[in-house]
Amino acid sequence: MSLEALNKQVKKDLSYLAFGGTNWVRPVQHPDGHVYDVVIIGGGQSGLAAAFGLMRERMSNILVLDENPEGYEGPWETYARMVTLRTPKHLTSIDLGIPSLTFRSWWEAQFGTKSWEAIDKIPRGDWMNYLRWYREILGLPVRNEVKLHLIEPLEKNLYRLHLDRHSEKTLLARKVILATGIQGGGEWHVPSFISEKLPAHLYAHTSKPIDFTALKGKKVAILGGGASAFDNAHFALSKGVSQAHVFVRRKEMPRINPIRQMEGSGLIERFQVLPDEDKYQVMSHFFKHNQPPTNDTFGRASSWPGFKLHLGSPWLDVEAANDRAVVTTPHGKFTFDFLIVSTGLVTNPSLRPELKLVENHILRWGDQYKAPDGIANPMIDAHPYLSPGFAFQSRNEEGKDHLEGLFAFNYSALISCGILASALSGMRFGIPKLVTEVANQLFLDNRQEILEDYYNYKEQEFIADLTASQELA
Repeated sequence: MSLEALNKQVKKDLSYLAFGGTNWVRPVQHPDGHVYDVVIIGGGQSGLAAAFGLMRERMSNILVLDENPEGYEGPWETYARMVTLRTPKHLTSIDLGIPSLTFRSWWEAQFGTKSWEAIDKIPRGDWMNYLRWYREILGLPVRNEVKLHLIEPLEKNLYRLHLDRHSEKTLLARKVILATGIQGGGEWHVPSFISEKLPAHLYAHTSKPIDFTALKGKKVAILGGGASAFDNAHFALSKGVSQAHVFVRRKEMPRINPIRQMEGSGLIERFQVLPDEDKYQVMSHFFKHNQPPTNDTFGRASSWPGFKLHLGSPWLDVEAANDRAVVTTPHGKFTFDFLIVSTGLVTNPSLRPELKLVENHILRWGDQYKAPDGIANPMIDAHPYLSPGFAFQSRNEEGKDHLEGLFAFNYSALISCGILASALSGMRFGIPKLVTEVANQLFLDNRQEILEDYYNYKEQEFIADLTASQELA
């Protein structure tokens, strides 16, 4: 099957599902302009899938906003430096159960069945090309190069979104979905002992642009033991860095990937029915084990002669000397031309500028559940305590009206909803739950009008003339 034939098959499959039916949501009028039923912030894989899920359920008055240029949403062509995705290729995700929309169908339409059988994991660049195709074939309403600055609650179920866009400074929305990815629930983390002691030109977080051309022939250090650290080591060495030293706090590399067990156990799709104590303990265990790099990721990095691994080597201090960075570990001091920080992220709604007007109302896990001393973790406690449909919940009565239409379909949902919004493995289970809760809210918002129309419905469907067949008494 060619890509042209696949495009026709997608259209046919969607027509069989009556995709694009009449919008059932009642429009809302406002003197300040058009009111969108749903605005999705983020046009990466989560935002695109959320838009498709809403449109499948006949909610078409929606808009997706992304701050990046078209075709460069998400990390894949910006800061991601892995060669392939880490997810097993056979897992389905944003296709939402439609075979012709799967990555496999898209791949085989261009490269054939044998090529699919030959690849081990999905190449990163091809995944981004698939997302571009997915957006186009579904006709998703995405507006690029628009950054959200602030969510302002106007009244119950209505928000003004303040934007960084010359032609349009604000939008009105009834519901707002934050499909903002890994950092969307907080910020990337650089330890203060690095950011406060080194000039900016001597270090960068893995999420930031790095001029590897300028580092050719030089010596770099990478802090962190996750897959991203080894991706960056391989990438740096492939660009001509002479040495890449990876420093890991643990004395042994993690070898167990909890997600692989979760994928077949029901723990991904059923996580939300667990009681709070189980959710907390599951995620505490998840954080404890973390995810090891994939074998191919580690193999690519370690195959370079300039690769060096330091286990049991937390950074105790850093300092600048002669325009280089000196790193102190329990095993001594090491000098590098540049430091790459792969220390992940911190999740806390207070770190998100767009939530400035509402974050003090957002219920956190630390408000709702007191974990036993053995597993209590302030990083977990700072996560928002979300509904099973990813809705923010309020700490108090005052905040309910401010939060009722806000949803977090990003990494901040990890403790409340598991990995449904933070891994491709969970996406096909998470999107329907999100769509259901958004739809339920919109339905209840218009409950009175919907029920009045139902009770007042008088259109006759049965119009047969009974005169000839009616037996007189």
